[in-house]
Amino acid sequence: MLLILSALSLLQVVYTHAADSIYNITLKDIDGKPTSLKAYEGKVLLVVNVASKCGYTPQYEGLEALQEKYKAKGFSVLGFPCNQFGGQEPGSNEQIKEFCSSKYQVTFPLFDKIEVNGPNRHPLYLALAGKDSPFPGDIKWNFNKFLIGRDGRILKRFDSKVKPDSAELVQAVEKALDAK
Repeated sequence: MLLILSALSLLQVVYTHAADSIYNITLKDIDGKPTSLKAYEGKVLLVVNVASKCGYTPQYEGLEALQEKYKAKGFSVLGFPCNQFGGQEPGSNEQIKEFCSSKYQVTFPLFDKIEVNGPNRHPLYLALAGKDSPFPGDIKWNFNKFLIGRDGRILKRFDSKVKPDSAELVQAVEKALDAK
């Protein structure tokens, strides 16, 4: 019995450390300034790999609507441009930022262009989709989404085809926001 409790305690420590570590991953914002997710600790997050020239690009509108609807409750969409799928995000960070603000009036945070798969996979995506993630596996396309709870745990992964206003995604966001 004691051995089982010790093993469970060890698992909790390892799991808690993994959840905390998402906030400490080094990132750059869309303007190239060093940052991390530390500022979002305690919030519900929807992390999305985005692209400007994709069939799913109109999802920016739905993502912005989610941001507006739930930001006062402690929610944020975080956009990570990626050019790994059909070269659909070829622009510079400045061009991406301009496109998102002028075409879709995006106000949610955007970050530096990153790789989400392969040998240069960004550490954030190693945490989100790597072998130790609750939802491991390569990102299949642009606009893949990860829902992160207030405690930093990865709660759910949504395929690109799941629209930001889908009942499935909205209910998951609301459930995460209501969790204590």
